[in-house]
Amino acid sequence: MLTSSKRLHYDGLVARRSNRKASSRLPDIRAVAAVAKVSIATVSRTINGSPLVSERLNQRVWQAIKQLNYLPNTHARTLVSGRSRIFGIIVENITNPFFPDLIQSFESVAVANGYEILVSSTNSDPAVLAACARRMLERKVDGVAVMTFGEEEPVLDQLVNRGVPIVLAEFKLDDPKASTILLDYSTGIQASIRHLADLGHRAIAFLAGPHSLHSAITRENDFRSAMRSAGLPLQKEWVIECDHTLKGGVSGFEQLQKLAARPTAIVCSNDMTAIGVLRAAYMAGLRVPQDLSVIGLDDIDFTEFTLPPLTTIRLSRAELARAAFDALRMQAEEPRNPEIKREFLVSTSLVVRGSTAAPSAVTA
Repeated sequence: MLTSSKRLHYDGLVARRSNRKASSRLPDIRAVAAVAKVSIATVSRTINGSPLVSERLNQRVWQAIKQLNYLPNTHARTLVSGRSRIFGIIVENITNPFFPDLIQSFESVAVANGYEILVSSTNSDPAVLAACARRMLERKVDGVAVMTFGEEEPVLDQLVNRGVPIVLAEFKLDDPKASTILLDYSTGIQASIRHLADLGHRAIAFLAGPHSLHSAITRENDFRSAMRSAGLPLQKEWVIECDHTLKGGVSGFEQLQKLAARPTAIVCSNDMTAIGVLRAAYMAGLRVPQDLSVIGLDDIDFTEFTLPPLTTIRLSRAELARAAFDALRMQAEEPRNPEIKREFLVSTSLVVRGSTAAPSAVTA
């Protein structure tokens, strides 16, 4: 038989356990309906974004959801609405800092608008790209941003034939569910050549990206046009195809160093190539920018912290992500609207830092 003190201790223990059990019960849709003083059907319609729910009831339901910390069942919501509210994004190579920045920006704008994202990286492998697309289809995403800049062709039919809205970077597809983001490299590249010309450079090389990427070909063509517009000589041997990596920049620089006539400035197809050039120049005993000026393209975060800080052509990942998200959302939410915007423009600009200066001598 329990003593008085033991009985009080026992009763308190039972009460605490009971309270813990009660507090551990997760709120369900019935609890939300009770707090909001609406029907379960109204809660369901509100969660699924039905236009049948008035703004007043909509606010009451979401206030109850927040008050109870209720987590809607996204799988059930997908079954009811036919939409997952998930957008996929496929990138070329996640080891390039440009792409994690792009993914982060894409996720930020998606989450702010009530969407989740599914990320895949191809590592420039067509088989991996096909697997990425299949994964997107299995998850029933509402749309896919294909940010591979030239490697997307193998999966376009796979996505389009399933009726999945897509947005492509620099690639136009004649399909009502496909949008395109046009990247204006020309403005930034023209500004970079004018900047070098104003400093006194005439011997300018270009380390291009791999010709398997249409974005790399576009950048190289824009460089050639900018040189012609500036009235500068274009040496055939000073345009070298690289691979958009640090090692590619080192290799491209070494090829230029073997030439009898060397450039006083190098423009690179991306920042990773340019950072590789900075290292190779240092190892060769050249001073940047006194002996050699270097310009990159992308303006990844690292460029502010290289020695010297890299002059580069800025391609805003935030603008690119916003354009990709807007394109997918329009297609997902307004599929029958004939006036949906199908093309989006993202421009570039020159950011001058410490890796460019007047040439100490002209070698042409």
